[in-house]
Amino acid sequence: MSVRAAITTQLIHGQQGIPLSLIEKADYERWLAEQSASTSNWLKNSGYKGSGTALIPAADGALGQVVFACESLDDFFACGQLASTLPAGIYTPDRAFDTNQLTAIAFSWGVGAYRFDRYTEKASAEALLALPDALAIAEAERLIEGTFRVRDLINTPAADMMPQDLSAQVKALADEFNADFDEIVGDALLQENYPMIHAVGRASAHAPRLLDLHWGDENHPKVTLVGKGICFDTGGLNLKPGEAMRYMKKDMGGAAHTVGLAYLIMAANLPVRLRLLIPAADNAVSSDSFRPGDVLNTRKGLTVEIDNTDAEGRLVLCDALAEGASEKPELMIDFATLTGACRVALGTELPGFFTNQQQLAGDLMQVGEQVSDPVWNLPLHKAYKDALKSDIADLVNSVPTPFGGAITAALYLEAFVDNTPWVHFDVMAWNRRSLPGRPVGGEAMGLRAMFNYLRNRFAD
Repeated sequence: MSVRAAITTQLIHGQQGIPLSLIEKADYERWLAEQSASTSNWLKNSGYKGSGTALIPAADGALGQVVFACESLDDFFACGQLASTLPAGIYTPDRAFDTNQLTAIAFSWGVGAYRFDRYTEKASAEALLALPDALAIAEAERLIEGTFRVRDLINTPAADMMPQDLSAQVKALADEFNADFDEIVGDALLQENYPMIHAVGRASAHAPRLLDLHWGDENHPKVTLVGKGICFDTGGLNLKPGEAMRYMKKDMGGAAHTVGLAYLIMAANLPVRLRLLIPAADNAVSSDSFRPGDVLNTRKGLTVEIDNTDAEGRLVLCDALAEGASEKPELMIDFATLTGACRVALGTELPGFFTNQQQLAGDLMQVGEQVSDPVWNLPLHKAYKDALKSDIADLVNSVPTPFGGAITAALYLEAFVDNTPWVHFDVMAWNRRSLPGRPVGGEAMGLRAMFNYLRNRFAD
């Protein structure tokens, strides 16, 4: 069963409702000059300054009109507070918008209605948005659903989101879209040559596994997604301090992103041959934990000296990336909550990405800006490969210097992708502060940017 039993987007098809005047701040004075004397007087006398929300009563005292002014109506989060802050009712824009703007408005309205209420009751948003454009509603609802799935998976505590639980979610996704699903569990990972996934997860009572979903026409271009599925990260024997461990339920945020992206690809029926690979493990501590100083084999055959057991995400990813690269896909994309260094470089709200495809880097950043989902390209600076050298193995899994940690982690992963066109996202996957349409908690970052890039590239 899916984490989210049913989506509630607060969107309906129609054009009957309380008039909703959506305005950009720069246009407010011009708009105000065109209003009736009663509307103009109400706004002026109530102290409204052309920013945020104003409620205007009808002659009988009922709510007659809502005015909302924002910086840009092209922002996919501009209307993110309206579903939760407006009184119960149906609202409809009082002027026409094109489909792209309506999609942005509808998406921001819908994500603002998000509630994670698996463990406690929360008041539902009761303000509905009626739009005349069915295409805009359908597109927005897909994007909202993909976002909600990512948020729900990340927000679910590790007690209910261990590798077997993540497996159930991917199996449900496969069933939803008639995709093929398989998994390799526990000691079978050794038999099938996934030694790193096994090593990271072997200390836990919850068996590690590799989740594998296939969908689409085999003759279509291959697109492979790989998501880091560390369902909880204690740090292993290099144990994290309590504060750093507190939110490690989100360390499967990369896997959550790939589940959300796979949903969007299949829901839009993109003409690709999709493969989703999720190495899922619980980085626990026991007498069977892997240790600093151990030398471990990888699926590709490279040996890795363990410098730090808290650099485990790149270990499970390298086996899955090697498998993905073996099929020579047209594009391979991984998402991971990989390094604090990326957050130091870019902050927590701007995801970084690395790629061996420079044209893709520029295109992806441009698309991200267009859909209010900015991403930033960081360099695969080859000179830093020296930091990954080991005296007794082919590589070390982490480097002792605090400098350039996101880059050296990406360079480690690059060693396992060969010449496959590849994008690696290093994401926070968590909102540390509440913003319109983005509550504190699990968050999809780079999801819509990547999906729109894929649609632009592969759609008929």
